Amino acid sequence: MAEIAIITDSNSGITQAQAARLGVYVLPMPFMIDEKTYFEDINLTQEEFYQKLAEGANIGTSQPSPESVTKLWDQALKDHEEVVHIPMSSGLSGSCESAMMLAREYGGRVHVVNNQRISVTLRQSVMDAKLLAQKGMSAAEIKDFLEADKFNSSIYIMLDTLYYLKKGGRITPAAAAIGTMLRLKPVLTIQGEKLDAFAKARTISQGKGIMLNAIRNDIINRFGGITEEKGIWLQIAHTNNQAAAEALRAEIAEQFPGYDIQMDPLSLSIACHIGPGSLAVACCKKINV
Repeated sequence: MAEIAIITDSNSGITQAQAARLGVYVLPMPFMIDEKTYFEDINLTQEEFYQKLAEGANIGTSQPSPESVTKLWDQALKDHEEVVHIPMSSGLSGSCESAMMLAREYGGRVHVVNNQRISVTLRQSVMDAKLLAQKGMSAAEIKDFLEADKFNSSIYIMLDTLYYLKKGGRITPAAAAIGTMLRLKPVLTIQGEKLDAFAKARTISQGKGIMLNAIRNDIINRFGGITEEKGIWLQIAHTNNQAAAEALRAEIAEQFPGYDIQMDPLSLSIACHIGPGSLAVACCKKINV
């Protein structure tokens, strides 16, 4: 029997097919669309989600049910001694806290990681957990390591539209109207717990410059600097904006030659609130074990 099962949710951007290849488990996140329940990457694809969003469907996110969480844990524990469960940031959803409560019934065999990541940075936590397990760490040690490492990542997201922030009540209609009139491209950031405003750009080019400068500043001042060892993972995410993401990837490769760059769609749970057309740049400090 294998020692440790690594579980995350679909906010990591890891698909069910990718999970099978990686040897991890992915809990699909539920969505309510016009009062019908869908599950990401089960009966709701990225294409279907954005089509429904464009059609003006009423879309909301929900926590996974307790039954869906424990069913997946029970499945994993048939073939593994312990589970390391890495959900989306506790600052963005109550699913992490709910999982912690459920884990109390598992006699120490399930360890829920609260390392406050999402999307491409959450995906990297999964890859780090796999590496730590291969190095012989226990589930409790992996949990402690990932939680201590939680602030060694950053995400910056440039929005294409303010419509969805207004629709979700995250900005006032007046602020949205002014921003739209001025054609502003807000840049948001996720640093640990929350999705916050970071800067305002007037053009896409300016917005990309703001994000790349912010990432460079984080690498230099927070994550050990730009070194020959290239101890940083660079990441790109987007909401239904593949061509622009590919172009951004080329720009990043030019500015950071030789660095590893991962690119994935942004979590649909975030896409609900920011809409299509966004671009994100992220980085994670590589772990040393």
